[in-house]
Amino acid sequence: MADPLQTYRDKRDFSQTKEPRGLVASRKEGGGKFVIHKHAATRLHYDLRLEHDGVLWSWAVTRGPSLDPSEKRLAVHVEDHPYDYGSFEGSIPKGNYGAGEVIVWDEGTWTPEGDPDKGMKKGHISFELDGHKLHGGWHLVRLKPRKGEKRDNWLLIKAEDSAARPDGDILEDEPDSVVSGLSIKDIAEGKVPKRANTKSRPAAEMPDFVPPCLATLKTSAPEGKDWLHEVKFDGYRMQAHIENGKVKLLTRTGLDWTEKFGSALEKALAALDCENAILDGEVVALDESGGTSFANLQQALSTGDTEALSYYLFDAMWLNGEDLRKEPLIERKAKLKELLGPDEADTPLRYSDHFVQPGSIMLKHACRLGLEGVVSKQADAPYIGGRAAVWIKSKCTQRQEFIIVGYLASEKTGRGLRSLLVGYNEKGKLKYAGRVGTGFTVKSGDELLGRLKPLISDKPGFAGEGSRQRGAIWVKPELVAEIEFRAWTQDGILRHASYQGLRDDKPAAEVVEEKPVGDAPKQRSAKVKTSVKLSSPDKVLWPDEGVTKQDLLEYYSVVWPRMERFVVERPLSLVRAPDGIDKQRFFQKHASKGMDSAIGVVKDAKDGEELLFIRDFDGLAALVQLGVVEVHIWGSTIAEIEKPDQIIFDLDPDEGLSMDDVLAATLDVRARLDELGLPNFVKPSGGKGYHVLVPLKPSAKWDAVKEFAHTFAKAMEQSAPEKYTATLSKAARKGRIFIDYLRNGRGSTTVAPYSSRAKKGATASLPVPWSDVENGLPPNAFSMTDMAEIEKRMKAADPWKGFFEAGKKLPG
Repeated sequence: MADPLQTYRDKRDFSQTKEPRGLVASRKEGGGKFVIHKHAATRLHYDLRLEHDGVLWSWAVTRGPSLDPSEKRLAVHVEDHPYDYGSFEGSIPKGNYGAGEVIVWDEGTWTPEGDPDKGMKKGHISFELDGHKLHGGWHLVRLKPRKGEKRDNWLLIKAEDSAARPDGDILEDEPDSVVSGLSIKDIAEGKVPKRANTKSRPAAEMPDFVPPCLATLKTSAPEGKDWLHEVKFDGYRMQAHIENGKVKLLTRTGLDWTEKFGSALEKALAALDCENAILDGEVVALDESGGTSFANLQQALSTGDTEALSYYLFDAMWLNGEDLRKEPLIERKAKLKELLGPDEADTPLRYSDHFVQPGSIMLKHACRLGLEGVVSKQADAPYIGGRAAVWIKSKCTQRQEFIIVGYLASEKTGRGLRSLLVGYNEKGKLKYAGRVGTGFTVKSGDELLGRLKPLISDKPGFAGEGSRQRGAIWVKPELVAEIEFRAWTQDGILRHASYQGLRDDKPAAEVVEEKPVGDAPKQRSAKVKTSVKLSSPDKVLWPDEGVTKQDLLEYYSVVWPRMERFVVERPLSLVRAPDGIDKQRFFQKHASKGMDSAIGVVKDAKDGEELLFIRDFDGLAALVQLGVVEVHIWGSTIAEIEKPDQIIFDLDPDEGLSMDDVLAATLDVRARLDELGLPNFVKPSGGKGYHVLVPLKPSAKWDAVKEFAHTFAKAMEQSAPEKYTATLSKAARKGRIFIDYLRNGRGSTTVAPYSSRAKKGATASLPVPWSDVENGLPPNAFSMTDMAEIEKRMKAADPWKGFFEAGKKLPG
């Protein structure tokens, strides 16, 4: 296969220029990174670069991009550039190709509409940009070559949408680098570009407890460069809080266990060079081979011999007044390693190192060394409380917690312990899981009996299988034990089970059967029936979470009774990812060939384009069949297409802002709408912000609704300019929350209530009561991997009941 970068390399002398020699990156078929370089060569111009198939497609835009759709800017297609050229800033020496100064004028992500390869061949590529300065739809259109013309000339044209600006000049308004903040003149004067730190964190009070991130069980470790792999320890998960020299060690449920571990750990943590910190790790006891042993840990705690315990630390959520939870894992670990310093023999604190080898190799090595398994973590993931797909655990042996429901006494003495009887919670009831007859010594068995006898009950805490065993002594289901076992029988009973120790850190109410995600057959059946048949129902659309087409359809069948009124008979835009969200994604706004008849089509009277809509659940199922991972809606129905029936405010925070800032802003929007006497409803976006909606009686036209929303957003900006902005550019958003009013224009769309999101975590945008926001519900709270929570929400009172009935006419 020809090297796509050969022409690029042939034009450059890398002994003289600092431009990257470059390699072809991992191939990405549609969308990805975009960069616009401002390049003061022989003539000042701008280079548009779009990531595709491992390289950067490149065009030299002679007069730069314009936000005015009537401006058509010449864009000369040039050689592909390497992916790492996207971050290049500096001077290209005289005498070299392209000599002059270069800055990154804008960068972000691009999403093609349709297949970009076909667009390149056809000579028309439509796409959307999400950058610091450029947003919305764009077109690249190839010009018919003149006779003898050697250059591949195209036109770069801004689409007519809410991000278009007929007046003003973005090139003059924002001339400098979005990466270093430098100008072309600065580079010419020899200033060295450095990537600016755009994160700003307001001072905040250290929380008393951070809900720990819990790993999702899978049978195999994930592959790919995006994952870090750590040893899975066999100990007690502990959260260390350090403040003003005082230390607390908290369990995963927030219990204070500082005294249990003696003074050695406490002194070592207090001696760390920090004002305050919250650290995550596992307290372990080592065995003779250097591995971790839960049995040894239990023994050390029971005897008080805790001096030899070690505390392996693998995350930092807070450090020196800064909330690190939003930072990527790899950055949090770097700060943790710097805090701990080099490993020394005289300290019980240990840094839990990670490996970047393929997950399957890591798990194989761990099992060969006799370890419990590995925990794989997404390198760029924030710290997410609760069970999340950004941490995956894969084990060498099957092992989990069970509730002790009874025991059998020794046949020899009639007093000692012969077997434990264990179970777990399933659908609100205890379910028997079998006997555990090995793993305890005479001493540990006697100690266990001492804990069990005060809990003796005259009847079992469960019914059915296992509840009529001869000689069984039943106990109240309060104690939790760690059990290792080889397999489950077809009847759901443990085989070759061995006791490892008690888990006083885990409440019995939380113990359920651990099932690897994606491995167990799905038992749920769709709540709403459809005549649409899915091809490849097991096609995985969210690969990290294992969520398939069938899972998506079943999710929609659960929420459809409440979702229906918000999506039927109204124009739609779709985000499609037929091969999964990690592969090519594209927007679809208009009809295309081969669509199911359940998807309706209506002509837009303004431009004649065929708009999409659905009438019923069959229509939604047909969208799932197409690989639609997000459903976006207009703010009006087909019948009243020129009269919106809702206003939406999308709160989009800058990266450095805390969750408290976003929550406060959302409540501020509500308060201001209340002052105007406008009904309002809220939903987490499924991403990083919230959507606040105002129902309207459809009477005002689009321009009036958009102008009202703009005025409202500007008023918020003027009242608190340090907090809010009504300006789209990311430069204006720095340290602020963008009150996005632009979704209220004709043809603009927003993610529908109850729609899935094409994001990590397989999240969804579910309506909630305002009390949830007041209580700190995060924007990505709901995941299709947790259908129990979603079904629970659907059984509760509808927080958006009477939404359209509450609508009022637009004020003024």
